[in-house]
Amino acid sequence: MTRLDDLERPGAAAPRALPPPPAGAPPAKPVRDARVDVVRGLALLTIFIDHIPRNAPALLTLHNFGFSDAAEIFVLLAGYSSMIAYGGLFRRAGIRTALTRIAKRCLRIYLFQAGLLLATLVIVRIWMDLTGLTPRFGVAPLLQMGLLPGLLRGLALNALPNYLDILPLYILLLALFPLIYLGMRRGIWGVLGLSGALWLAANVDHQLNLPNAAAVDDGWYFNPFAWQFLFVIGAALAVAVRAHDGLLPRRGWAVAAAAAYLAFAFLQGGSWAEWGLPDLRPLGIGPPDKGHVAPLRLINMLALAYLLFSMPAAARASRWRGLRLVDACGRHSLEIFAAGCLAALIGRILYRTFDPTWPLQVAVNVGGIAVMLGLAHLLDARLRRATETGPDARRPG
Repeated sequence: MTRLDDLERPGAAAPRALPPPPAGAPPAKPVRDARVDVVRGLALLTIFIDHIPRNAPALLTLHNFGFSDAAEIFVLLAGYSSMIAYGGLFRRAGIRTALTRIAKRCLRIYLFQAGLLLATLVIVRIWMDLTGLTPRFGVAPLLQMGLLPGLLRGLALNALPNYLDILPLYILLLALFPLIYLGMRRGIWGVLGLSGALWLAANVDHQLNLPNAAAVDDGWYFNPFAWQFLFVIGAALAVAVRAHDGLLPRRGWAVAAAAAYLAFAFLQGGSWAEWGLPDLRPLGIGPPDKGHVAPLRLINMLALAYLLFSMPAAARASRWRGLRLVDACGRHSLEIFAAGCLAALIGRILYRTFDPTWPLQVAVNVGGIAVMLGLAHLLDARLRRATETGPDARRPG
């Protein structure tokens, strides 16, 4: 069975993790993959657009052209970047340092989640008092519990409102990463097999979930027992990409199969009615379940990932100067996600208070994207200044 230890040997034919350093020298720090940052940045911008109901630009985002959307990209790349950053840290600095860094990262994500929850509850409560309207989105179930009880249950991750439920999943998956890494040191395929079995169980039995008092079905919308599979696949993908010098092996049959499946996904999952076009769906089936990453969605994501990480053109495009700000969004993903959440909240409130006319939609979308890109620019400039004054100022992940 393939193990990370075996894969680190020079000349190993199977996928390996990071190459071993010269004798007596610590392993080099991970080099960021521009593809990951650019695609993650695009996913964050897409999440902002998709989190505003009745938003016209949402008709052109990824979920309209297949079975997957930005959430799957976000989680798969979270696993990928965790392996690059923290997998290398285990070798470079030891178990204690790596565990401490992961714990601090989890705490930071939790604090962002808590801040977003508090800000959302307060803003929506003020809006309700000023307009007399009631929310149709997000934190409505928590406000029905009462502001303080709803806040406390949200902070306990026992009540996850719509639009604020992906960071808790990220916290849980990142906290589990040390076990995933330890397992992959013994056998990558074994970890993938166990993870896949858990994903399958969650798809068969939807009761296999964590409780969520803010949901109709009393479970996390992003069922962690299912979504962990994408995270684990992302971690394994990072090992495979590093083993082949940054590109997955490009096989004609694999490219053809991935392209054919994505063409089918486009025909079957396209938003034909919303686009005002004839329905081209070849099968009379409904959209695949997102909460449990249904098989059609999983395969869609695997096909996209294979094409992305096997095409030299994608690597070159990710370094295009015109994508610099998008790349910065991906490198500062937590801050940009938070800004996008608050911008989308303002957009939802404006659309709920007024009619979503074209001028208002232009203002909301252009304004929100400008805020996200502007914040990314400021954070990037600050990071460059910090890097110039101290070589260890830049944190992984």
